[in-house]
Order: sequence, then C-alpha cells, then structure tokens
Amino acid sequence: MTNTALLEKRIAESGLKKSYIAKVIGLSPYGLTLKIRNTNEFKASEIVKLCDLLNITDPEEKSAIFFSSL
Repeated sequence: MTNTALLEKRIAESGLKKSYIAKVIGLSPYGLTLKIRNTNEFKASEIVKLCDLLNITDPEEKSAIFFSSL
C-alpha cells in the first residue's frame, strides 16, 4: 500500500508536475492519481521509474512510501 502523504510530499519537493511524471512512467495523469490514492497498485517498473525521477535512493524511504502497512 502506498503512503499517499509521503509520496505527495516527495512529488511536491521535486518540483515536477504530476502530468509529466505520469507521462514518463507510462500512465495517464488520472492513472497516476488512482495509484497515488491506492485505488490501483503501482507496478514494480513504475516504482523504479518514480524513484529515479524523485531521487529516492534510500531503501528505507522507498519501503516507507511504496510498501506501507497503513
């Protein structure tokens, strides 16, 4: 389960627009929103691309964002 608050914070800090992020990882902006809000799950390949885009290199931070047990 994605920690929506942590992911939204990282996106805001990056200065990137969600529409750009969605395009780079191969989703529509709406599709990205559904995944951020936990309606749909991120694929492993999407997580890798998001981590590259958002410069998430710490494995603990990656786990806290994408594999949360909230």
